[in-house]
Amino acid sequence: MTKLNIGFIGLGNMGGPMAANLIKAGHTVSVFDLNQSVVNELASKGAKAAVDAKQCATNADVLISMLPAGKHVKSLYLGNNDDSGLINVLNNNTLVIDCSTIDAESARTVGSALGKQGISFVDAPVSGGVAGATAGTLTFIVGGEKPAFDKANTVLSDMGKNIFHAGNIGAGQVAKICNNMLLSILMAGTSEALQMGINNGLDPKVLSDIMTASSGRNWTLELYNPCPGVMDTAPASNDYKPGFMVDLMAKDLGLAMEAAQQSNSSTPMGSMAKNLYTMLQHQGAGSDDFSAIFKLFSK
Repeated sequence: MTKLNIGFIGLGNMGGPMAANLIKAGHTVSVFDLNQSVVNELASKGAKAAVDAKQCATNADVLISMLPAGKHVKSLYLGNNDDSGLINVLNNNTLVIDCSTIDAESARTVGSALGKQGISFVDAPVSGGVAGATAGTLTFIVGGEKPAFDKANTVLSDMGKNIFHAGNIGAGQVAKICNNMLLSILMAGTSEALQMGINNGLDPKVLSDIMTASSGRNWTLELYNPCPGVMDTAPASNDYKPGFMVDLMAKDLGLAMEAAQQSNSSTPMGSMAKNLYTMLQHQGAGSDDFSAIFKLFSK
């Protein structure tokens, strides 16, 4: 595969391991984050430490960003009513891949502005958590034009295992929040059912095995059981250490509810899941794994 000059901005719990996998794949990777310690850590693994975002983006074949919210992505690329945005330094040979999970409208706004300058853009939110980022087995859900997707695919394959083209710019974000809304509903429903079984004297491991082999079978039962002690590898059996935090699930559910309102979609189950995860946040469990919703149902 062709080795590329890649800029990577945003080296948090997900971005750091993703950038490390690009280094392992042999690319020349320039990195930037407001947290200098994570920049130094990536530099020790072979990355080039950029002094700011503009230096990171200059002359990049591919620029990847992994940021907390839509306002951060818009500020990075478009600036704040000034010339600070990267749109002013990117050339039209650069492909921009934003891997943040943000609202679809922000992705479309950035993609449209960059497109007017001849700069290709895709939104490519991820699924798979920190473990998937570290192992290079992430799922990327991509929105953008087909030529941009094809180019992005060659880079994303060095960080992930499953890469889907969901549609035009913004489609990646919509598909991601649809998936996570369903995941939250499954986790809450599984927790509720397991606790009812426990309350009626059943062994949760036996009940999990029964439901996994029956029509209640789902991903949470198979791979991410929320009841402590049932599955040794699940966060529930490790004091709910994430994983995927409650705060992040609540954020994604907020994005889902915004999308539902904008499209006049009926999402009563998603709305209930959002309320449950907000309740869990208020109980101080925001940094726990999202499977900690099990604790809401326990006596």
